[in-house]
Amino acid sequence: MDFIQNFPFMSIILSLFSGPLSSILNGKWAKRVNMAVITVIGLMSGSVLAYVLGTGQGFVYRMGHFSAPWGNEIRVGVLEAFMALFFCVIMLLCMLGGVAEREKEIEVSKQNLYYIMVNLLLCSLLALIYTNDLFTAYVFVEINTISACGLIMIKQNGRTIEAATRYMIMSLLGSGLLLLGICFLYDLTGHLLMSNIKEQVQMLAATGQYHIPLVVSLGLMSVGLAIKSALYPFHAWLPDAYGYSTLSSAAILSSLVSKGYIFLLVKIFYRVIGFNVICESKVIHVLFVFGILGMIMGSVSAIQERDIRRMIAYSSVAQIGYIYMGFGLGTEIGVVASIYHILSHAATKSLLFVAASGITDASGGSRQFRDLTGAGFRNKLAGIAFTVGSLSMVGMPMFSGFISKLLFGQAAMGHTHKMLPTLIALAVSTVLNAIYFMKTVIRLYAPGSGEEAMVEGRVIHIKEQPAKSVALVFFILLNLILGLNSEPVIRLIESGLQMFD
Repeated sequence: MDFIQNFPFMSIILSLFSGPLSSILNGKWAKRVNMAVITVIGLMSGSVLAYVLGTGQGFVYRMGHFSAPWGNEIRVGVLEAFMALFFCVIMLLCMLGGVAEREKEIEVSKQNLYYIMVNLLLCSLLALIYTNDLFTAYVFVEINTISACGLIMIKQNGRTIEAATRYMIMSLLGSGLLLLGICFLYDLTGHLLMSNIKEQVQMLAATGQYHIPLVVSLGLMSVGLAIKSALYPFHAWLPDAYGYSTLSSAAILSSLVSKGYIFLLVKIFYRVIGFNVICESKVIHVLFVFGILGMIMGSVSAIQERDIRRMIAYSSVAQIGYIYMGFGLGTEIGVVASIYHILSHAATKSLLFVAASGITDASGGSRQFRDLTGAGFRNKLAGIAFTVGSLSMVGMPMFSGFISKLLFGQAAMGHTHKMLPTLIALAVSTVLNAIYFMKTVIRLYAPGSGEEAMVEGRVIHIKEQPAKSVALVFFILLNLILGLNSEPVIRLIESGLQMFD
């Protein structure tokens, strides 16, 4: 075994043990450890990606070198390594962009606790990406939930405590359904390793045995993860969680946490059940319907908002709908489009949250639209960044959102029953996206201070917010890379899905 094959396991262990280490450090040193850990894990993930691309095949790492059913496995392919690298890049930029807000909004005595939660969150995301054991995935789903809840309520005010409580209730409901589905599946197959479960499921599907219990198990796992990733109408916790938590928390939650659950669902579709069985089960039709509803209703709710942070939060409901709609098409290109949209949304939503923070800083701290008039002139970089993110969400060429919508349109073409609903939903959602994002951009660049403005803004130069400025520049570059150089990423996703089988 090559030494580099140890890197995925080492990444999980490094992030796991850096949490307890942060508990004995002060906030400043805990921050340094956190940034160093994310950077090191990102470098290791990049090395694993280069290794897998070089060999052209994935590999299995057996912890303790014991085979099933006694041992636990990590399975690594192109897609897993790429997602681990991408998640590390996004998390590093989110932490960099929100450093000033964390120091201002979190008590000094509790800042090290924040980094414990971030380290555990990174550990759980890496485990969800790499693990080949379904019950291990459930364990880290719970670690992810607890960590995310801590990130929400770390500000310790009424809004965040209420948001964290609502998030915990909905998330535990989703976790319970996921666990029930796993238990049913274990009862049917007698295995917990994903590859072994798939062998038994394929045999059951071929013979027609236990068809209803198998569909029930799949439905429970799908609904459980849909609740945890805020698919409409299970999104009630999302606006407050994203809208009132500290900046880094909102950016990480919107970009990574829900995407970790969705990536686990992709693994269940391909590696646990088998995509052919998924398509025959009709569960994808339900996901398709709720995905389209989310695309429309999330945007309608965003239009009605007057708070820029909550508007961006409701936009996430619509974007999650896109992802599930792609799954619901029941084709490989639809899944490719959904995974690409995971990348696009992660890069763009973080950009929007960090840019919105710079805009509110230039507007006396107000997040109300009436006070944001002319903020694009007062904080030029934040205004440009928000405009780039908005154009991407709308689907303008050159930006990542355009590629996502193009892939969704291509996936729908020729589909017997779903082509027309998909194209109509894409068109309507794009128009609605344009309404609330372009309305905001126009206000940011409207002349004057605005007659309705209730606060007095100030001009903010790049040198005043160096960390946030660096994060914004890199987020913009990442969005342009995904928009202008999409072909290699699409090919990587396609080859990664082939390694799932």
